[in-house]
Order: sequence, then C-alpha cells, then structure tokens
Amino acid sequence: MGRRIPCSIGKGGFVADKREGDGGTPRQEMRLVGGGFRQSRLRQPHVPFPMRAIGPADVWSDDSCDPDYNSQKTQRFYKFSHETLFRSDPLYDVVLYTDYNYPQATLGLGSAIFVHQWRKPRHPTEGCIAFSRQNLQWILARWTPYSRIIVKA
Repeated sequence: MGRRIPCSIGKGGFVADKREGDGGTPRQEMRLVGGGFRQSRLRQPHVPFPMRAIGPADVWSDDSCDPDYNSQKTQRFYKFSHETLFRSDPLYDVVLYTDYNYPQATLGLGSAIFVHQWRKPRHPTEGCIAFSRQNLQWILARWTPYSRIIVKA
C-alpha cells in the first residue's frame, strides 16, 4: 500500500549477498507464504496464506547439515540446530515466513527470514524483519496475495 513502516532488521545490516549466520537482512522483495501464531495469546489472523497454531514442540531448522534444513518441524527434542517457535516472550506470538530461500532451500544462503514482533523499537534481529505489535497487526489486516515486503537501504 506504499506505506513505510519502522522496523528492526538484522544486526548485520542490509545485505545483497545473504549467507547463513551473517545476521543480515536481505535487500530484496519478499512475500509472506505461511506462519504460525500462539493460540493462547492471539486469534488466528485472517490472511491469504496458511497459518497454524504453534505448540511447545514446534521448531524451525536452521542447520545446513539437517536434511530438513529451513523448514518447520514438530519434534520436542530436535537434534539439529533450530529456532524454537514457542517462546515465553511475545516475539513469535505471530511469526510469518517469507519466501526468502523457502520452500526450496539452497544450503549456505541462510535460513528463514521471518517477520515478527520486535523486542523493542529498532532492536536488531538475527536477520529477520520485526515490527511493533500494532504495525504487525496493521500489516496482517491488509495483506493480500499480491502484497510484498520490499527491503531496500
């Protein structure tokens, strides 16, 4: 909708050539393709992509040695490096998956770039894009199949 919204980006800044572990946010256009939400804290957002309730065993694999690299798994004791999606803080009350290196992941290009709530204004992420809860709700309420997030520095 042409709106500029304040956000947090990765501690590695904007990157044109994203790599696993660089902490950078890729400078490119991305679409939201899926997500999860904490059912105990939020109602399911009405969006044009799949959303599912996040439970205590839900993780996202970020280990390039994992055959299921860069995908969501439901397994309580996951042996590969991963991001826990069910958190005690509100960061992933709603967590949205972009199409960056997903669903067909190329090893080394970096795992998921999520869109989620920020820790505090402009506090850096590990590469994800984070917004205030209010702005994240605004984005979700207006998201269409044609919408996209454009990251440019």
